[in-house]
Amino acid sequence: MPSSVIRSWNYDPDDARLDIVFVSGRRYSYHEVPDRIAQGMRKAVSKGGYFNRRIRDHFRFTQQR
Repeated sequence: MPSSVIRSWNYDPDDARLDIVFVSGRRYSYHEVPDRIAQGMRKAVSKGGYFNRRIRDHFRFTQQR
């Protein structure tokens, strides 16, 4: 299901990094994200809701340019 907040996302299990591109165009990498959290994102009906509950404010992040 498309998200009204998240344009795209990708998980790198080797680096435990979740890269998210928001519809605003901003890009962030969330670090040390466990595979179970990424799997939850994959299964979530609302990607934005899952992000807000399980990822935002829970993991260190860097903004990409």
